Amino acid sequence: ALGLALCLALPKAAIAAKPAPSAKAAPAPEAEPPPPYDPEILRLAEILGALTYLDALCASNPPGDWRAKMQALLEAEAKTAARKERLAGSYNRGFHDYERSYHLCTPNAQAIIGRFLAEGAGIAHEVVNRYGAS
Repeated sequence: ALGLALCLALPKAAIAAKPAPSAKAAPAPEAEPPPPYDPEILRLAEILGALTYLDALCASNPPGDWRAKMQALLEAEAKTAARKERLAGSYNRGFHDYERSYHLCTPNAQAIIGRFLAEGAGIAHEVVNRYGAS
């Protein structure tokens, strides 16, 4: 959780996607259950993916290094290969969903960036305050 706070506090391209598993192949089970904040972390990864794409599309000034923040999140949270795959999958989903929807920087795209910045900061704050070391 503290790694999460650091990755968002630090001042672009999708995380390399692995080939999609075939319908018969199931992801390897994780050695331990996911943390209680797993849904929030997966949402944060998705937001980071969307911000990576939208920030580059809108040529934000100064640009956020969202890919580096995702890498920091992976280093802090991905203790198993299956967990890393889930986090990277969420990031890539966020990136590709907006890549399909937006081809130009529009006022709506800029508004989405603002909403995602607020939502991501809220998630980071909540997870650190609720689950951080006490």
